Amino acid sequence: MSPSLKLSGWSGKLLNEALGTPLEWPDAQKAADKVRQWGIEQLLSIWRRAKGKERDVLRWGDEIEYLVVAYDDQLHKVKLSLRQADILDALAKDEALQKQGGCVPELQHVARKGEPLPTFHPEFGRFMLEATPGKPWGIGFKDLLDVEPNMKWRRTIAKEHMEPNEYPITLTTFPRLGTRDEFITPYFPPSGDRLRSQFLPDEIANPHIRFPTLAANIRARRGRKVEINVPIFKDENTVLPFQDPTVVYDLHKWPEDDDVRRGAAKENHIYMDAMAFGMGSCCLQITFQAKNITEGRKLYDQLSPLGPILLALTAATPIYKGFLADTDVRWNQISRAVDDRTPEELGEKPIENDRWRVPKSRYASNSTYISQDARLRKEYMDPDLVVDEDIKQRLMDEGMDDLLATHFAHLFIRDPIVIFGEDLKELDLSKTDHFENLQSTNWQHMRFKPPPPDNSIGWRVEFRPMEIQISDYENAAFSVFIVLITRAILSFDLNFYIPIPNTTENMETAHARDAVLKEKFYFRNDPLPSRPIKSTTNGHTSGTSTPATLLSRPPTPTGPVEDEYSLMTIDEIINGQTSPSGDSSPPFPGLIPLVESYLNSMNVDVQTRCDLARYLDLIRKRANGTYWTAAKWIRQYVRGHGEYKGDSVVNEKVTYDLCKAVEEITRCEGRSTGEGVSGLGWEMFTEKKGMTRKRKGESACG
Repeated sequence: MSPSLKLSGWSGKLLNEALGTPLEWPDAQKAADKVRQWGIEQLLSIWRRAKGKERDVLRWGDEIEYLVVAYDDQLHKVKLSLRQADILDALAKDEALQKQGGCVPELQHVARKGEPLPTFHPEFGRFMLEATPGKPWGIGFKDLLDVEPNMKWRRTIAKEHMEPNEYPITLTTFPRLGTRDEFITPYFPPSGDRLRSQFLPDEIANPHIRFPTLAANIRARRGRKVEINVPIFKDENTVLPFQDPTVVYDLHKWPEDDDVRRGAAKENHIYMDAMAFGMGSCCLQITFQAKNITEGRKLYDQLSPLGPILLALTAATPIYKGFLADTDVRWNQISRAVDDRTPEELGEKPIENDRWRVPKSRYASNSTYISQDARLRKEYMDPDLVVDEDIKQRLMDEGMDDLLATHFAHLFIRDPIVIFGEDLKELDLSKTDHFENLQSTNWQHMRFKPPPPDNSIGWRVEFRPMEIQISDYENAAFSVFIVLITRAILSFDLNFYIPIPNTTENMETAHARDAVLKEKFYFRNDPLPSRPIKSTTNGHTSGTSTPATLLSRPPTPTGPVEDEYSLMTIDEIINGQTSPSGDSSPPFPGLIPLVESYLNSMNVDVQTRCDLARYLDLIRKRANGTYWTAAKWIRQYVRGHGEYKGDSVVNEKVTYDLCKAVEEITRCEGRSTGEGVSGLGWEMFTEKKGMTRKRKGESACG
């Protein structure tokens, strides 16, 4: 996120401060209770100071992540470039950028001078870069239209500080990460002490001690390596049953090499064994600053059911480790890549040493609702929720309400994974290091973020499920769409509540191939309030804050919960139904019609409305199948390539051509490269082959 919104536990200031001696897992495990207790005390310190914080400026930020690839055009090969540190150093030392205020907060003091530069940050993989706007976006419509140019600017700046043969592409994963050939430059052999992967070297991860320690301690806590199995896409020449040919069964370097001999690699699946296979994925994340804690809690709840829908809409991950997969999105692969649960917590063994069985990985869909909304029924809650009751009681003793105390007591069932010995000497309530140690390693699809200790910014909500898109136009469209959804939620007091287990099931459904067209998702039938909404003094409802003019508190719902939601296609959820799903509900209006109603209420000028309509049109046509997802386009590109043999294998030449095609799509966005020539990837941007999608002032892509 932008500097004043991003306070994740793994970046920026905290990374620079967290220098010391990391504890190996046996010692970290002994200190876990102390870190949990101190983390709760830091949370309570924030709670006392900020629970009444009001009228923060409404802001939001986006986060883009790139893979840095290096081409060998003579050999027609492409590799991941491990030059993250060199690129960030070049950005920080650029004198012209320094005069404009700088752009690498981890390496230099960044000052705002005029139009702030984008900022660049390290990520888990040494082949990754993260880029954010130089300041938070406001809620004005002009800011919405500035997002896309800013995203393009970020990519341009990043590219200018890379080698001539390097390029920052926005693919979720590198297609050949973990293959047996040399897929990284410089090359390092696999199977180091931290990851102990038979496919990846330790050097693939950011060398900051926090990252390799995180990977090593997750492995140590599990008692084995992480286990990631993705179903193979069964094409006409795929050898069945499929046994992942890259797996070596006779390695004896580490005790964990026994994993595959014990059945870790599943039949008909692509097998991966390291955190980097998940945390080396790129995504698009949006953070909102609410005006107060009440509004933040409302957005957290109401956006939660939308997570699986946007995951399926942005599907972009059909390849793993050089094979076509039978899934389209990344989520479960990352979930398994950081799953530190022991056999007892997984339910594989009876509970003897651990405290409880834990149904989900640390990286998972949400398990809590937190808004004090009269429409929130107990039937919506997760019946399998695990909570640390002692922590919950401590929070409630200090005045925190049951819902929020339950939320944090659920997050704190986890162990802190990375602990620095120097941080255990004295509790410092002016910091949040112990709290963030647990808060930021619960990677749920929504995150509720308290203000920092200096109270400089407000309560925030992070929307995390979306896949990164190939072009900046698409990334801007989805960013703007989510922002407009939040404005409609607050302006119209919308209600998207469904039972949490249904959202969990929806997240699984979103993984299916072409889920956006072929699957149905549980969604609320009627999101509109049962009472009228007054207009503001200018005759329009307010979308800039929670309405203060609602006639009354919403009534507590009654009747069977099952009548409140039904299975819908994504087209119905996004564009609306023509007939109702249930007997007693009106047709679902659709998210885009709700956004358009909000825009109608705001008297948006014609030109701005037309510019915003481009983004809504992309979402609309992605939902109804007119435009393809990136996952579908990538899969079809591979299957149509002359070197593809119909056997599910994505070889080096196919990968090279695919990355080159993605680079062209990034520049041209499906536009024609000449008269009568269809643009690459037109299926994601236009309705018919040969059509040229131009914007005002643009020519065909050259």
